[in-house]
Amino acid sequence: MAETGKGGADKPALSRAEGGASMRVDTALVRELAELLSANDLNEIEVEDGERKIKVRRDAPTAFVAAPAQLAGAAAAPVAAAPVAQTQEEEVGGEAVKSPMVGTAYMSPEPGSKPFITVGQSVKAGDTLLIVEAMKVMNPITAPKAGTVKKINVSDGQPVEFDQPLVILG
Repeated sequence: MAETGKGGADKPALSRAEGGASMRVDTALVRELAELLSANDLNEIEVEDGERKIKVRRDAPTAFVAAPAQLAGAAAAPVAAAPVAQTQEEEVGGEAVKSPMVGTAYMSPEPGSKPFITVGQSVKAGDTLLIVEAMKVMNPITAPKAGTVKKINVSDGQPVEFDQPLVILG
C-alpha cells in the first residue's frame, strides 16, 4: 500500500509489514487534509486507502468566535450551546425551531429579495421560515406549528450547526 504525496514520491502507509503494530503517519497528508478543512470551511474530512483510514476533524467555530481561537476551547463549545439555547427560549418565551443540519442560513429566497419572516410576523404550520444550504442543496426550514415569530437567532449568510436554535415561535 503506498500513497503518492504532493512531491510525487511514494510513501509507505503502514509499518505492520515491517514487524511493527503501529501505523506510520504521513504528516504531509494530514497537513494537506487540514488545509482542505480550512480552505473549504469543512468540519471533517476522511480518506480511505485500502486498510488505512485517516480522519481529520475540527469543531466548527461558534457564532462570533474566530476559528483559530475556537481550536483551543473546542471541547467546551458543544456543552455551552445547550444552556444558551434554553435561556433564549425562556427569555423570549416560545418554541425554538432548530437546524436539522450543518449549513448556511439564508433569510430570503434569493439575494436582495424580501426575507421569508420578520419578528412579530404570524406564520402558519408549514410556512418557510428560512433556508439552510448544505452541499449546494437549498433546504427550506418550515414552521412546525402556527404562531408568531418572537426572535430570529441567525442572520443572512451565517453558518449554522446541527440543532442550533434558528427561530423562536410563540
